Amino acid sequence: MSLEYSTAKSLNIPFKSITTGRLQRKFTKHTVFSLFKFPYGILQAFFILKKFKPDIILSFGAYVSLPVTIAGFFLKIPIVVHEQTLEAGLSNRIASFFAKKVCISWENSRKFFPGSKVVLTGNPVRKFSCEAGSRSAIQLSISNEDIPMIYITGGSSGSHAINVLIEGCIEKLLKDYKVFHQTGDAKEFMDFERLQKLKETFGENLKKRYIIAKFIDPLQVGAILKKADLVVSRSGINTITELISLGKMSLLIPLPYAQNKEQKKNAVFLKELGLGEVFNQYDLTSEKLYDLINLMIKNIKKYEENAVNAQKKVSKDAENKIINVLNEVVK
Repeated sequence: MSLEYSTAKSLNIPFKSITTGRLQRKFTKHTVFSLFKFPYGILQAFFILKKFKPDIILSFGAYVSLPVTIAGFFLKIPIVVHEQTLEAGLSNRIASFFAKKVCISWENSRKFFPGSKVVLTGNPVRKFSCEAGSRSAIQLSISNEDIPMIYITGGSSGSHAINVLIEGCIEKLLKDYKVFHQTGDAKEFMDFERLQKLKETFGENLKKRYIIAKFIDPLQVGAILKKADLVVSRSGINTITELISLGKMSLLIPLPYAQNKEQKKNAVFLKELGLGEVFNQYDLTSEKLYDLINLMIKNIKKYEENAVNAQKKVSKDAENKIINVLNEVVK
C-alpha cells in the first residue's frame, strides 16, 4: 500500500492506480521491460479518464504521471503541469508539450519549458508548516527544559544512514539538546526498535529529552518544525520549500543516489540562501556530525539573520496561484 493511497483514503479522495514503466536516462537491462509497461499505463489511464470525465488534469510529474497526461491529451482534456523542483524532471519536460500551462515553483526552472506556457506560481507549502500547528507532538512527554531542540528526519520513510549517524552520537547530543527523531519503519534495519532499546539505557533526564517516532502525523509536523532550533534532514524539494518558508536552520544530508543529483542541488540552493550547511553522507561520521551540530547551534544568529531574505523566495499563496491558472485554462 503506497503512501499516496493511504493519504488519499484518509481524506476520502477517490484513488486509482495504474501500471507503468519508469523513464530512464540511461539504457539498462531493465529499460526494455519498462518501455513495454508504458503503453499499458497509457491504456489504463485512457479508460479511467474516459469514465471519470475530468474537466482538467493537474500533473505534478514523476513517471506515473506521464501516461495520464498523454491519455488526457488524446481525450482532449486540458492539462496543467506543475514543476516543483529547481531542475525540471524528464516526465514534466515531455508532459509540457501536451499541456496548456506549466506552473513553476522557482525561476531557475523556467528555461526547461516552452516560454509562452510558463507561469511562476511557487511550490505549495503545507499551512501547518507556516503556522504554529498542533502542540500535541511537542507534548509527547519531551522535556520542557529551555535548551535547543533538534528535529531529525529522513523523510516519510526515514533514513537508515542518518539513523546510524545519530545512533553514534545521540547520548552526547542529549547532554545539551532535546531531540525529536523520526526514524521510519524499515523492517530490514529495525532502527526504531534498536534506538528505543538504546534510549532505555539512558538516565531519566536524558530519556525525557529524546522522543523517537516511526512516523509523524502530517498535522503535527508544523508544531515540530516551529519548535526546532535545528533540522537535520534529507533535501527533497518539498522539505527545502518548507525549511525556507520557516527560515529554519538546517543541516542537510542529500540522498546520494537521487536522480540527476536532485537533492544535492536542492541542498546547495538552501545553503546559498544562508540557511544551512550541506554534507555528503559518505564523508560523515557520528563524531563529525556531532561537531557540526554544535558549531551550527553556536552560530545560530547568523542563520536567523539570513532567514528574512531567504523567506522571500517562497510564495505564501502558491496554491491560490495554481487554482487561478486552472480556472483560466478550464474556461
